[in-house]
Amino acid sequence: MNKNRSLKSEMLFRLVIPLILFVIFDAFLSYFVTLHYVDEAYDRWLLDSARSLTQEIKVRNGKIVVELPTAALEIFKWDEGDKTYFKIASTNQELLAGDNLVPVPQNPEVDWTKPIYFNDKMYGEPVRVVSMLIPIDSTPYKAFVHVAETMNIRRAMMVDILLADLIPQLILILLTGIYLLTGLTKGLKPLHLLATKIAQRSSRDLSPIPEKLVFLEVRTLTDTINGLLEAHTQAIETQQRFIANAAHQLRTPLAGLKLQAERALREQDLSAMQPALQQIQYSADRMSHLTSQLLVLAKSEPISGQHELMTIDLYKLSKQICMDWAPKALQRKIELNFDGQNEPLYIKGDAILLGELINNLLDNAISYGQFGGNIWIKLTRSPAPCLTIEDDGQGIPDSELNKVFERFYRIPGSPGNGCGLGLAIVKEIADLHKASFKIGKSNHSSGLKVELMFNH
Repeated sequence: MNKNRSLKSEMLFRLVIPLILFVIFDAFLSYFVTLHYVDEAYDRWLLDSARSLTQEIKVRNGKIVVELPTAALEIFKWDEGDKTYFKIASTNQELLAGDNLVPVPQNPEVDWTKPIYFNDKMYGEPVRVVSMLIPIDSTPYKAFVHVAETMNIRRAMMVDILLADLIPQLILILLTGIYLLTGLTKGLKPLHLLATKIAQRSSRDLSPIPEKLVFLEVRTLTDTINGLLEAHTQAIETQQRFIANAAHQLRTPLAGLKLQAERALREQDLSAMQPALQQIQYSADRMSHLTSQLLVLAKSEPISGQHELMTIDLYKLSKQICMDWAPKALQRKIELNFDGQNEPLYIKGDAILLGELINNLLDNAISYGQFGGNIWIKLTRSPAPCLTIEDDGQGIPDSELNKVFERFYRIPGSPGNGCGLGLAIVKEIADLHKASFKIGKSNHSSGLKVELMFNH
């Protein structure tokens, strides 16, 4: 589509062009209708002239004669706009009266039982001709009467009728075009005002477009734009919240790292530096874990179209991750029980993000599960693909179930060096995959049970 195309010109074009085509069609139709009726009217007059000549045909002494007074001949030929010619001839083509150059029908199979009309030329001018065969009463003789008339008046009358028909229509089209142009200009003015108001907005102003500024027909477009503005607003707010939270969470381990480094620098004895170095290692581990979690959280932000879900084997992915976590589970003498029915389980998803989801769930289960306890990982296929992870730890109190999904929230008194992002990341990734995510009490003990059910 032409980038310079105007809605006003497009609508005007689509409205006026059909009117112009209608007028052109009407002009053609009017031409043939007018031609028919003009010829019909003037043909009657032409026939009357021919019939008036037949009254002057007589038979005398066995011969056909024509007695046409000079005065009558002048009246017959008198016309302000056209010339009239006639010819009267016998059946043996003998000229009885008139002009011998008057055209006659050339078709030998002409039906002479009725008048014959045709167009021809005479003295270089187009003429309309009527021909009649006149039987003479009580004699075997017959005569032909041919009357020709130029077509000036016919043409003039036809032009007058066409102009009388077309001029009002052309004026109507002109007035309609002016009215449409004015109406479209006024009708599209609110759109120009809307465009001006949007152009004058600050780049930070993502407020919705007021519905009172637009027509009902444009409401679909503005609703789509408002939806896009709302999505951008949410994305910006999410980004700003993420940056603020990340800055707040990183400040604490960085401050501790700096403090312990200064403490270590003040000490001269290596043994005296040992506690400070241990704290530095602890702070570095915590910051490393926090940074890793923040990067995963940033990647799992629910921005439409960011991730392409592919077909993956959830059984193979879960089993591999469980094997990766087995050494850490052994450090706490925890037994990992994996039940995947030893069959592939295909779903649509992002393998990297789902891996991070399972990593976070297993990390939480090992970190907060009972020392020397058990963790159960189970995959089920019916009624929908489902991943279940249970531990035998202390679980989560019912009063805290709705809070643990908040970013950087940790249950008061929780052990370990977590940063409160694990379940928040799991929830973000589950939402991205449109999977239902539930937590509750374990079926085996008072520990935590996590269910992730996929809808595809």
